[in-house]
Amino acid sequence: MRVFPNPTGAGSLWFDNLATADGTPVAYDPQARAFVPSGPFCANRDLIGCNWIAAAHGTLCHSCVMTALAPDTSLPGARHNWAKTEAAKRWVLDNLGRWHWFRPEDPGVRPVFRMLAEGPTPVAMGHVDGVVTISVAEADPVLITTRREALQEPYRTMIGHMRHEIAHMLWWRLSLREDFLEAFRSMFGDERTDYAAALNRHYGSGPPPDWQSRFLTTYASAHPHEDWAETAAHLLHLTDITDSVVSAGFTSPDIPHPGWDPYAEPDAIRLIRVAVSLVMGINHVNRAMGLSDIYPFVLSEAAQRKLAFVHDWLRRGAQGR
Repeated sequence: MRVFPNPTGAGSLWFDNLATADGTPVAYDPQARAFVPSGPFCANRDLIGCNWIAAAHGTLCHSCVMTALAPDTSLPGARHNWAKTEAAKRWVLDNLGRWHWFRPEDPGVRPVFRMLAEGPTPVAMGHVDGVVTISVAEADPVLITTRREALQEPYRTMIGHMRHEIAHMLWWRLSLREDFLEAFRSMFGDERTDYAAALNRHYGSGPPPDWQSRFLTTYASAHPHEDWAETAAHLLHLTDITDSVVSAGFTSPDIPHPGWDPYAEPDAIRLIRVAVSLVMGINHVNRAMGLSDIYPFVLSEAAQRKLAFVHDWLRRGAQGR
């Protein structure tokens, strides 16, 4: 994610800012990829702290309008968790916008989001025909840590959920192209195999013994659909980590040149090589504070080939160039 100039004076702004350091209200314009000092502001600004602009006063922004179902805010913590979930959605949509997905130049359909609070029964998250269902309860730090440990998923965060579920939606969009399906099945396998049976096997027997040599995560080994979604999410993780390092002004001999834009890099293997070098360094810094690695994954040759495949298709953008 970029670091943004302050439109009203000195200093920088971060993606989630609602105001400058001196208290001047600002909002993010996703089309211009810049902050502006005046509205119209999103109608959800006061309700959940949305900091994007809207097309007109009293209307929702480009991101919030995609939420067809909001959570029941009478449930404890629901509004706070919804706000954090929407913030994660804005972050991921802006990432994908760097490759022209879901922007005005994108001729295809947008995702529709169902944001659900949890009562006594957990919410099943997922994607079906362009509709993404998300449990906002997983924005709660205690709940997400509990489930991360129980499911042995070292990178279970709301941004991670958004990237994974939107990746399913991107597959659905791309699957309308015959050239994509043929290439996908050659790389990931036939997604027409029984999905429910595959998940039952995964949760009943666990991943295959050699999963680390063929997949990024254990869940990716469950079915070609999940392999795609996990791989696409990890491509977004690595690209955005790298972009954030560059945007924050850090230097490294592995960064190709000053001003290098990871989202504009056409060579997937070069991007992955730089990203891996940077995350290894950040992991080392985290350990100095007794924190978990920011990216605790090993990229096998097979996983790198899959990442390069996803990179090729997502970089073509929503127009399918």
